Amino acid sequence: MTDDAPTDAEAACFEAGIKFGSLYHQFAGTPVSPDSADSVATAMEEAIENQPHCREVSVDVREDELEAALAESAADYTELTGRFLEVEIVVADGGLEVVARMAMEDGYPLMQLASIEGRSSE
Repeated sequence: MTDDAPTDAEAACFEAGIKFGSLYHQFAGTPVSPDSADSVATAMEEAIENQPHCREVSVDVREDELEAALAESAADYTELTGRFLEVEIVVADGGLEVVARMAMEDGYPLMQLASIEGRSSE
C-alpha cells in the first residue's frame, strides 16, 4: 500500500458517508404520513442495507414532529425531510466497524461519525 492509499478507517468512514448520501437524497421528498411512516422507514432501511459493507441501518421517523407539521397543513401528508428522521448506519469494512448517526441539531439534520471500533487489517 502506498502512502496515498486511504487507511481502513478512512475507507470505512467513506462508506458510511456514501450510505448517508444515498439514504437522504434518495428518500427526501417522499410523501409521508403517520400511517405510512413505518413502511417508509422500513423501505429506507432495506434499500440502504443492500449496499456493500452495510451491516445495519436503523431509521426512526419522528412521528411527533411529523404530526406537528401536519397540524399546520391542510394535507394528510408532507414531504420527508431530515427533520423527521433519526438514523443510525453501521458499516463493516477492513476489520473495522463504523457507526454513523443523523439527528437534528439546531434545526439541521446533522450526519456525524459516532464510533470506529475493531482492528484495522493494515
